[in-house]
Amino acid sequence: MGGTPGTAGRARSGRRPGRGADGRTTVVVITRDRRDELLHTLARLAALPEEPPVIVVDNGSTDGTAEAVARSHPWVRLLRPRRNLGAVGRNLAVREVGTPYVAFCDDDSWWAPGSLAASADLLDAHPGVAGVTARIVVEPAGTEDPIVAELRDSPLDGPDWLPGPALGSFLAAATTLRTDAFRAAGGFSPRLWLGGEEELLATDLAARGWWLVYAERATVHHAPSSARDATGRRVDGLRNTLWFSWLRRPWPAAARRTLRLARTVPRDRPSLRAFGLALAGLPWVLRERRTVPEGVESRLRLLEDEQRRSTARRYVG
Repeated sequence: MGGTPGTAGRARSGRRPGRGADGRTTVVVITRDRRDELLHTLARLAALPEEPPVIVVDNGSTDGTAEAVARSHPWVRLLRPRRNLGAVGRNLAVREVGTPYVAFCDDDSWWAPGSLAASADLLDAHPGVAGVTARIVVEPAGTEDPIVAELRDSPLDGPDWLPGPALGSFLAAATTLRTDAFRAAGGFSPRLWLGGEEELLATDLAARGWWLVYAERATVHHAPSSARDATGRRVDGLRNTLWFSWLRRPWPAAARRTLRLARTVPRDRPSLRAFGLALAGLPWVLRERRTVPEGVESRLRLLEDEQRRSTARRYVG
């Protein structure tokens, strides 16, 4: 991949990473106990021609992540909440953002040179678009993530003026959003915490009249970390999918998706735990339930066949 973590920001004489040469986008990264991966990502971000400000939220790491960032990348704004906030750590960071757009990536992913500017250009030119999701390339093989084909071939019909395929949701690790739209929609739900947390926010943005698009011209690289709890993420993702359906879909649609998941997920302990956790949350779900407008629901119905066929989104692991 090239470069030594902590040195890329000084690779070209006179460079000042994080000074905001482009001026439109801040990058937000959440992390926990992935020090080496994060340092590599920050070195990549430091070398970007856009020189974006970067905010890192360290969700309670115990491996010296915060100290390493402070030492190797003092230009980074480092936030250290007292507990693991999951995806909600991004909300904390967005409070600090002073640019019109915010781009998210994970500690094992990074934006390609020019992609932040390309995404910002699309948002500048299309005021009805709230978010731009980039093409994802998996490293070190350099191959497209399987999810890209689904984004590129989205079944949703959008207005003719959209600069790319309309999306029903987005991938937080590869998306640039309007800062004000993110804040107005409430950011990521503390209830969902992490795992498919984008679906609820995306739907709430759509209910406010915003569109989300895929942009081929922007690229994010992803070198999947080996430090991940696949089973725990699967439990959270399945639970959150159920909660989202019950929170925003009309009851017939929510029941349809619930029954389909019950029939298709592996019949094992993690699936049982996910359904149990979802059912335990029913009291607050019913209190906070707010169905989406019919125009948004019609888009969600169009996505159901894609969700059934998806090979990139499986509740296994």
